[in-house]
Amino acid sequence: MRPPRLATLALTLLAGPALAGAVVAPTATAATVLPAACGTPLSDSEIDTIVRLSDTSAITGTDPMDRLEDEVDRQHRIATLLVAHRDRRGLFAIGLDAVVDRAVMPLQRTRGALTTPAWAHLLSTDLLRRYLDNVHAEFTGAPSEPAWQRYFALSHDCTRSPARTAMVGYNAHLTVDLARAAAATGTTQQNVPDFYTIVDAIASDGAAIVTRTRDVYGADLGPLWRFYFLGEGLDRLAGQGVASGLLLRAADSGYNTLTLANGFALQNPQTAAAAAAEMDALWATADGAIDVLAQLGGL
Repeated sequence: MRPPRLATLALTLLAGPALAGAVVAPTATAATVLPAACGTPLSDSEIDTIVRLSDTSAITGTDPMDRLEDEVDRQHRIATLLVAHRDRRGLFAIGLDAVVDRAVMPLQRTRGALTTPAWAHLLSTDLLRRYLDNVHAEFTGAPSEPAWQRYFALSHDCTRSPARTAMVGYNAHLTVDLARAAAATGTTQQNVPDFYTIVDAIASDGAAIVTRTRDVYGADLGPLWRFYFLGEGLDRLAGQGVASGLLLRAADSGYNTLTLANGFALQNPQTAAAAAAEMDALWATADGAIDVLAQLGGL
């Protein structure tokens, strides 16, 4: 089972570069951590709070659902701080907060909504941890993973479209982190229906992401979001150097299907390298396509 093709195009920018696991970061220093990203400056106390909340080593629960609830609370509090300052590092956080609250956690908390709930808890826990680890790196002056480094770099560039910057975060989360989370949690064929249930819930609630981002940051995420999920605008990429066969294949089968396949392949030492290379290529292709669409649409 999988959601309709047109409902899943962007859900599954799930196959990104071969990035490392958790980031272990040093203590934050004023010299390496910028207090603002195109918004009003965060105070030292607020930066320290974000550092503390994003430190996943402090999450000590052993039950996956307990850890997930802890991570969700931490992410919500981080998003609240960033959004209050209109800090562009919150462009992804505000949408993540919306979809976790409205789509993901209702599924995770409802008995009988998922056929393999223990695995589903692990998947969401691993996925959210990867984001928090990279936030921790950003706010402690440590290097974040390549896809997230791109997001944070654009967040600090006030000349760039905030909508385009937001989509860099979704590309990192869905193209890179979700594929790796699927591999790390030992996803099997038994888990496939739940995988699609979760990503379909994300796609179905995309309006909340678009609305919140527009209301707070004044960024019209809609056209780029629909490109991911509906494939809108693929024809506009013709002749722009980014309408590759890989992108068209992703549009045809659904990014989530490619991501899931790569998640399986990453678990096998004989296929892991090829899967990582394809993930790298899809991440870069999507990034280039989003950049061109943003320029063409004046976003």
